[in-house]
Amino acid sequence: MKKSLLAVCGVALAVSFAAGGARAQSGTVAGGPAAARDADAEKSAKHELEVARHYFHNKKAYLASYKRADELIAGYPEFSKLDEVLYIAGMSGFYLSQGKGKQALPKAEPGKHPEYTPEDLRDSAREYLSRLVNDYPKSNYRKEAEEALSQLGGAAKQEGSKPESKH
Repeated sequence: MKKSLLAVCGVALAVSFAAGGARAQSGTVAGGPAAARDADAEKSAKHELEVARHYFHNKKAYLASYKRADELIAGYPEFSKLDEVLYIAGMSGFYLSQGKGKQALPKAEPGKHPEYTPEDLRDSAREYLSRLVNDYPKSNYRKEAEEALSQLGGAAKQEGSKPESKH
């Protein structure tokens, strides 16, 4: 019994490898591997956004929404709803810097997790919200981002922009 089961599994494995090779050589790829990867990435990113959105709006768990959105920005730079992710990351950082929400900031422990200081959170909030305002001028989140930026001292300087000379 075990030998026949092992033989069937071996044949199935060989057929699946052969089919993959034949598909790769056929020259016709429906959507292509990049399209499938992009669709999978978009689906994963949407799920992560739903979780971040839930933490942000429903739970007022700003640390959790900040971390989730921060990972989304780094992991899915081409995400179709990146403006909302930037908004959640920026506003979560802003609220955390003010001591709002239902989660306390973790104490710094070397080697465990980064320290989240109010100053660092304000800086990252400015960066995320500035990016939202600059990169997504038609976003539904732009007005709220601009209001928060005015409380944070204005938009962060764009990368590549030179500081103004005082001469």
